[in-house]
Amino acid sequence: EVQLVESGGGLVQPGDPLRLSCAASGFTFGNYDMSWVRQAPGKGPEWVSTINGNGGTTFYADSVRGRFTISRDNAKSTLYLQMNSLKPEDTAVYFCTRLTIYYKYDFWGQGTQVSVSS
Repeated sequence: EVQLVESGGGLVQPGDPLRLSCAASGFTFGNYDMSWVRQAPGKGPEWVSTINGNGGTTFYADSVRGRFTISRDNAKSTLYLQMNSLKPEDTAVYFCTRLTIYYKYDFWGQGTQVSVSS
């Protein structure tokens, strides 16, 4: 029932921007905090950013603060991650995740791959 579908990943050069999207369905999107989590090759999952249900509050990992911007359009049930000044260390599979009232990720998308390389 619940579906999260990421898109927008690709291969870019260092310094380039990229915008990821997550299309949500099967639930009332605006009732949930949403997060982006990434997993680099050979690494464990790393939390990137969170946005609350109405979009008024955001949080960022130190590694991306100032470069990435999380946003959402509840009318379109879509979550976004604008990534600027990309670095090779940003290379990872990026997942859109839903947060529950107990602050756990109960659903994940399939992920979209972001590769930053010269």
